[in-house]
Amino acid sequence: MLTKFECKSARVKGLAFHPKRPWILSSLHTGVIQLWDYRLNTMIEKYEEHEGPVRGVHFHSQQPLFVSGGDDYKIKVWNYKLRRCIFTLLGHLDYIRTTFFHHEYPWIITCSDDQTVRIWNWQSRNCINILTGHNHYVMCAQFHPTEDLVISASLDQTIRVWDISGLRKKNVAPGPGGMDSVRTPGQTELFGQTDVVVKFVLEGHDRGVNWAMFHPTAKLIVSGSDDRQVKVWRYSQEKAWEIDSCRGHYNNVSCVSFSNSQDVILSNSEDKSIRIWDLNKRTCLYTFRREHDRFWVIGAHPTLNLYAAGHDSGCIVFKLERERPAFSVNVSSNTLYYVKDHFVRALDFTTNKDMPVLQLRTGIRIPMFSAAYNPAENAILLVTKTPLGENSFYEVYTLPKDAGQRDPDMSDGKRANGSNAVWVARNRFAVLDRRANCILVKNLKNEEAAKKIPMTNCDDIFYAGTGVLLYREGEMMVLYDLQQKGPLHQARIPKTKYVVWSNDMAHVAMLGKRHVTLCTRNLEILTTVNETVNVKSGAWDENNVFVYTTGNHIKYAIVNGDHGIIRTLDFVIYITRIKGNNVYCLDRENTPRVLTIDPTEYKFKLAVSQRRYDEVLHMVKHSKLIGQSIIAYLQQKGYPEVALHFVKDDKTRFTLALECGNIEIALEAARSIDDKPCWERLAEAALLQGNHQVVEMAYQRTKNFDKLSFLYLITGNLEKLRKMMKIAEVRKDNSGQFRDALFLGDVGEQIKILEHSGQHSLAFLAAETYGYEDAAARLAKHFEEGEQKPTASADATVFKPSPPLQRFEENWPLLTVSKSFFEGAASVSKTATKLAASTDVADDVPEQGWGDEDGDLFGDGEGAGASGKEDEEGAGWDVDEELDIPVDIVPATAEGKEETGYFVPPPRGNSLPANWVSHSQLVIDHVLAGSFETACRLLHDQIGVVQFAPLKETMLSLFKNSRVVYQPLPITTSLFAYPMRNWQDHNVKNLAPAVVLQLSDLVERLQACYQLTTTGKFVDALEKLRKIMWSIPLLVVANNQEQAEAQQLLEIAREYALGLSMELARKDLGKDSLEDNRRSCELAAYFTHCNLQPVHQILTLRTAMTLAFKLKNFKTAGSFARRLLELGPKPEVAQQARKIQQVCDQTPSDAVPLAYDEHNPFTICAYSFTPIYRGKPEVKSAFCGASYHVQYQGQVCNIDQISQIGKSSAGLKIMARPGR
Repeated sequence: MLTKFECKSARVKGLAFHPKRPWILSSLHTGVIQLWDYRLNTMIEKYEEHEGPVRGVHFHSQQPLFVSGGDDYKIKVWNYKLRRCIFTLLGHLDYIRTTFFHHEYPWIITCSDDQTVRIWNWQSRNCINILTGHNHYVMCAQFHPTEDLVISASLDQTIRVWDISGLRKKNVAPGPGGMDSVRTPGQTELFGQTDVVVKFVLEGHDRGVNWAMFHPTAKLIVSGSDDRQVKVWRYSQEKAWEIDSCRGHYNNVSCVSFSNSQDVILSNSEDKSIRIWDLNKRTCLYTFRREHDRFWVIGAHPTLNLYAAGHDSGCIVFKLERERPAFSVNVSSNTLYYVKDHFVRALDFTTNKDMPVLQLRTGIRIPMFSAAYNPAENAILLVTKTPLGENSFYEVYTLPKDAGQRDPDMSDGKRANGSNAVWVARNRFAVLDRRANCILVKNLKNEEAAKKIPMTNCDDIFYAGTGVLLYREGEMMVLYDLQQKGPLHQARIPKTKYVVWSNDMAHVAMLGKRHVTLCTRNLEILTTVNETVNVKSGAWDENNVFVYTTGNHIKYAIVNGDHGIIRTLDFVIYITRIKGNNVYCLDRENTPRVLTIDPTEYKFKLAVSQRRYDEVLHMVKHSKLIGQSIIAYLQQKGYPEVALHFVKDDKTRFTLALECGNIEIALEAARSIDDKPCWERLAEAALLQGNHQVVEMAYQRTKNFDKLSFLYLITGNLEKLRKMMKIAEVRKDNSGQFRDALFLGDVGEQIKILEHSGQHSLAFLAAETYGYEDAAARLAKHFEEGEQKPTASADATVFKPSPPLQRFEENWPLLTVSKSFFEGAASVSKTATKLAASTDVADDVPEQGWGDEDGDLFGDGEGAGASGKEDEEGAGWDVDEELDIPVDIVPATAEGKEETGYFVPPPRGNSLPANWVSHSQLVIDHVLAGSFETACRLLHDQIGVVQFAPLKETMLSLFKNSRVVYQPLPITTSLFAYPMRNWQDHNVKNLAPAVVLQLSDLVERLQACYQLTTTGKFVDALEKLRKIMWSIPLLVVANNQEQAEAQQLLEIAREYALGLSMELARKDLGKDSLEDNRRSCELAAYFTHCNLQPVHQILTLRTAMTLAFKLKNFKTAGSFARRLLELGPKPEVAQQARKIQQVCDQTPSDAVPLAYDEHNPFTICAYSFTPIYRGKPEVKSAFCGASYHVQYQGQVCNIDQISQIGKSSAGLKIMARPGR
């Protein structure tokens, strides 16, 4: 049994599969009906209108309906699209047991404890017939799948088969006129014939019958009873008789079912088991049990190999066996080998010739799990796994050389037990033996060819090439070398089921239940794609794109992380090969198929990611790339101008045009949208580019007069500014009119505006101040007699704005820098474009939605929206090929303009920081220049740094101290001055920045760490030691002696950091258990072997001596005491050490064994804090040189916390070259 879905709920009494969607209805003993999506493991809806248990439920085959019946005597018909009950049928007088729709007619059949079976018309919503005859509860009633028959099972120990052909004739095809339409249900006709008659009464069960059903195609009936038997019956037109009984259940058989795809019977019982019976032999094949749950109902999917069973605590959806075909592809010969109907068949992809090459043993019901072909020996490995994972076995066959020339004979291959088997060499294969927890390497004779490889926790093995294999250990995937008997690489990947290698073996895809992980051969994870449904299969195409399938889609995944959907599927397929636009696959019937796909989308994304510009340009012009995913992808990758080619929606075009700075297309889209926010955004973007003509238009459309006036002021357009003043006067905007007058320096207009606004005092003061005597005399009349007039200041002068020196008529010029790759590709790929143009003559006419943008995309930035440019640049690169103009008539400047299209000013010179970056290999010079990216790259190459976050604070602090900021004049921007460490050098290229951080500063910091260590502040000391290590790569030393001192400082910091890390780990241990005390003593012993100052060495030896003595390890404690006395400690310490040594010499033994041997030289692993004895393999940190066990290779160093363990690097470079 392969469980596909399981839900927890109250007792399930009824189940029904949807015929097409991945849904299942479960009706509960609590009166609730649940609708589940068994593919997504999600509850879709819950219906709660019944009162009491719901025992029957069923989907309609075509309409969005289902019917339910419960203990409340009600039959309810539901519409799952409307999510409600649409009507209720009443008539039964007791509990309703089952409800079923007719497969063709608008009928519902129900049965009840009122001893009747009723047939209803759900369209007219009335009962059309009542079937009476049973004398006890009727437990089940169903229609025949194709014939006019009904079967019913009752607790009166009988099964009845009813003929409803009369009912069909009367209700479905009534005669013209007549009285058929008004007869009462069950009324006898003139000659004594009723609508429904009993055809057979099957008697044979000793107790009540709980379930009975027809076979989908054969004339068979199966029934289950309280007598614990499952009976099979056969019927003809005249009679029905019992064939056989299936015995094995030891409690009531609650439900039985035929399979739609196999010759088996399924039954479940209150004995907490499901049994699978062979229909032909009537023997039990499998038994599946639950510990605490009785089973009540079982059902089969109408078309798929799926079954469902309801029990006391929920329901399960399961398969009886795997449907994935076993196949293997031989790439060199383009041949697919697959297993079908006990034959190994070979399909030639080139000729589509399909032939059997090998006949397998018969009698094995379990399908093959996998097949692996070996082209070197023309052999094939077949693996069979049992449903419960026990008694799995493999077979190895050598294919006949004359395969296909005659009918294949049954071959006698070598068979043995094993969980899985894969090829590891041309004549060797590896077998996983889960029972013995080992891997065996065997030859073609099935004989062991090498020693067993112990594998304690290995779950599965996979093919990985010659001499190596992949194995799964929990969530880890490990690449194992069979020659060296050790792991090469490993990666944490959730439970992997299948592994697919690319043709060049450079990439591998790990397929889990609902995820796809792409890795390199060294198991470096490139990308992971998570799915909501199960992943079925996959294959690599020739572009190293992984194409895989789910239950209803073909999808793709690219190693750069991009993924998407290629097409939908009507049925499940298993991909065997991808070639061009064809997908070669097998379906669940093991039938080869070829499906067509459109790989344009993933090829386009692959070309963009790999910067293959010629392909991108060709695909943009000639492919039908559409969809929001392409647009979003190009936006995400920074190519919004390309996305414009796929967009017809004006709002999206407007946003993309603004993003790529294409004002012309944005203007065209804004005109179509004509929305105020769009015009405001366009004005803002155009203003940034200096396109004041578009800004003016946008301000006019939005009637933003304030900004428009200021725009005319800064562009020197005084004529339009005067018009703005007149417009403000018409609009009666005194404030705006006065502002424009101030901009123009028109004093007379200012006086006039103040006068009309009632500001007579201000108007008089302005006239008096600026010498407008006539206006002043006129305004003086507004003052009453005796009212004091304002007096003008004697020093007042006329304030007039400076006249514009030059009026801006043209837009601000733009530079041809940072253009998209299309302009770059246009200059280097003319040959490819002309070839594409010559092979696609019909493409000279732009396609719908493409012609408008070609001019802007491949030209000089003038879009189709610019006036006068449509005919000149609207057709892309092919425009000049259609003109028949002699070469000598073309102006001399035309060619140059076509090639460049923009004025390019001379480049600016390099700044001092840029010179530091280009002429120095010291990290600190790049940091002080502010080039943190190159500084990080140098750190990675020189000392293997992979974690840069700890260095951020130090780098930024040094960068702030690298320059002096000053402002020459109040109206100018701030300038920078750079202190130099070699300011005497007159060669600008040799100048280098002054360094604030000195080696002597780090030595002083180390003394502070010594003090913290002495006082026992280990956390603070460890933090400061790491900061010292982080500062060493940012030093500059003048000679070899200073470089040696810096290296020595790094080693001291490393030793102290290692020792303090062990001491902190020791303090975190408990003191109650013997294991913790033993580990604490070991860590203290290791600490004594760190290279420390004598004062600190004494402290470590005292701690280790005390812990060993308390543990009664007198031999080890005596050794520590002797080492302590050799260092000359204080008298009181020396006295204590001598006493301990004297006691230990009397009993020179250890009570607790320690992982510590002082006489065997060792280094300490900085991750596990365990010794690495001399001769054992070890790896070191690329920066500080801390030692580690081999399994920690590739991780971040635990001591310096920035560098990678085991990475090869150039080494620390902090000495300046001569002249710098």
